[in-house]
Amino acid sequence: MLNVYLSGEIHTDWRDQIEQGARDLDVTFTAPVTDHAASDDCGVAILGQEPDKFWHDHKGAKLNAIRTRQMIEEADIVVVRFGDKYKQWNAAFDAGYAAALGTSLIILQPAEHDHALKEVDAAAQAVARTPQQVVDMLRYVLNGTLPA
Repeated sequence: MLNVYLSGEIHTDWRDQIEQGARDLDVTFTAPVTDHAASDDCGVAILGQEPDKFWHDHKGAKLNAIRTRQMIEEADIVVVRFGDKYKQWNAAFDAGYAAALGTSLIILQPAEHDHALKEVDAAAQAVARTPQQVVDMLRYVLNGTLPA
């Protein structure tokens, strides 16, 4: 069984596509909290309100880091998706953390991000363009079979 952590942008259904495509594989998927409001507000919801936005965000980031670190450390493979709309600084951090741990890393990005992500891509074992390519990689890693 593979434990795969799906990091990165939260505005498209790429995670669902990978999970659906891999439903016949022996894979467990984990991910960050993808409810943007819950992720932003978890710190103050649990630890108390902050009048300063910096400390509001700081509490949330630290709480999310507990979850993220644990899941990345437990993962066999980390897939990091960089999307079109927003800068995913947190995703770049996750990729670097996985690389520092020596965890296998797959980057999922559009071609127009190649130059901006060249250092991230250099640390990865593979760079995919589509969720289906990620599924095909997982199938190959588990079963040694190529796409039909």
